[in-house]
Amino acid sequence: MPELTPAQRDFRAAMANLSAAVNVVTTDGEHGLAGMTVSAACSVTDSPPTVLVCVNRSSRSHDVLVANGRICVNVLGAEQEDLAMHFAGATKVPTAQRFTEDCWDLDSEGVPVLRDAPASLVGRIIAERAQGSHSVMFVEVDKVMTREDSGALVYFQRRFHSLTAPPLSA
Repeated sequence: MPELTPAQRDFRAAMANLSAAVNVVTTDGEHGLAGMTVSAACSVTDSPPTVLVCVNRSSRSHDVLVANGRICVNVLGAEQEDLAMHFAGATKVPTAQRFTEDCWDLDSEGVPVLRDAPASLVGRIIAERAQGSHSVMFVEVDKVMTREDSGALVYFQRRFHSLTAPPLSA
């Protein structure tokens, strides 16, 4: 791997200070079952409901996600750091084994949906654009599931952090 330029090092340092939600993006279909941990995902618009997901094109899951065309963005909760590590490839658990735990609904939506996720957004990739090393995918959402009683898992300064929401005051 070539050495990073000063601009690349500075950019990476700045991005380490950008807090990001942690998500596991999943797919299943004719081209196989796949999932990966992603922190570059955000809302685009609610008319129609659309999210943006950035995926490194060198990832093993990239081509499967694009080819299947239908994905689920599972927003991870405070207690799901282990899952984030599995799908980031840090635990060396093979892809097929990552989906054997009972926490996954593999049947209802045609793509794996994390049962206890604070939010799961199921939809289809309607546009994709290559930008540098990544693909920027626009996903039109057709199903949303949420859970109110969960904290959030965020990535900040190259580490996971758990956030809990304070109780709402009356």
